[in-house]
Amino acid sequence: MVNGYSDRREAGRRLGRLLAERRLDGVVVIGLPRGGVIVAAEVARALGAPLDVVVVRKLGLPMAPEVAMGAIAEGGIRSLDTDLIARHRVAADELALVELRERRTLLARSALLRGGRAAEPLDGRVAVVVDDGVATGATARVACRAVRRRGTARVVLAVPVAAASALRQLALDGTGGAPHEIVCPLALEPFGAVGRYYAGFEPVDDDEVVRALAEAGGGVRR
Repeated sequence: MVNGYSDRREAGRRLGRLLAERRLDGVVVIGLPRGGVIVAAEVARALGAPLDVVVVRKLGLPMAPEVAMGAIAEGGIRSLDTDLIARHRVAADELALVELRERRTLLARSALLRGGRAAEPLDGRVAVVVDDGVATGATARVACRAVRRRGTARVVLAVPVAAASALRQLALDGTGGAPHEIVCPLALEPFGAVGRYYAGFEPVDDDEVVRALAEAGGGVRR
């Protein structure tokens, strides 16, 4: 680990303390599943705010699925890296196939995590969008677009660690994905993988996300 956190919960507590200093009113904390919800649960606790999710899915290159050529989010939100798609000569039918698969997964994941519960109302409220880190900004961008479309007064992107270049691009985003404010204690360059900045960065499964939402009063109890 290079200058980071013991685990996601510690990262959330530190992030929560920073956000508490801003004395934001009418806050809803929104975590990105899966790992971002664990961070967000601690942020919501620190702010005394409700916890919800926004489900996003990365669109990975057909030949390198770990590399994002775009992302999708609830509400029909879609963002593509057209330069990357052209550079790797991704055909329209290949893109469509990846998006169809990820759209189906997104719908199933949303139904599972919400358990039939309606999304937290955001009209006129401050949405604090939380993930466990930002490497490229692809998923953060569509998440911010999704919550902005739901009538928020203000969107704050809060992450424990991020690539400085990705945050700069997010701040200047002209597609509706720019947050009004970014809170990030560790913005670094060069960056590498998010997990590098956590001593413990174990995979998070859906059951853990459901439990975190239920404990915060924002999900279905099982």
